Amino acid sequence: MRISELARVTGVSTRSLRYYEEQGLLPARRLGNGYRDYDERAVQQVAFIQDLYRAGLSSEIIRDILPCTTDAGPQSDCGLLRSRVERVRDQLADQERQLAERRETLERYLAGSDAPASPAPRH
Repeated sequence: MRISELARVTGVSTRSLRYYEEQGLLPARRLGNGYRDYDERAVQQVAFIQDLYRAGLSSEIIRDILPCTTDAGPQSDCGLLRSRVERVRDQLADQERQLAERRETLERYLAGSDAPASPAPRH
């Protein structure tokens, strides 16, 4: 399938698909005329890549994850990779807690029940 068809089927721009290829995330075979040709698995792979990006993973981590999801077998230690992904998940959880605390502080302030602290007088 050509890049325009993959873009239409997945709802992902051709620019993003080219970027995925540049990052080593989405292999494409080149035809004699230079056009990219993707196999049927590319549709699922693009969806998976999109999910991992939305989860906050970098291209580097996604590139390492992809071999762990294929029948060909991993090129790296998937256990170590799992630990990296767990760290990213834990960092996101910490960020969520911090955001919730900030939102609660703002809600209390807006409700009038918590005024900001007065600055200490200068001498």
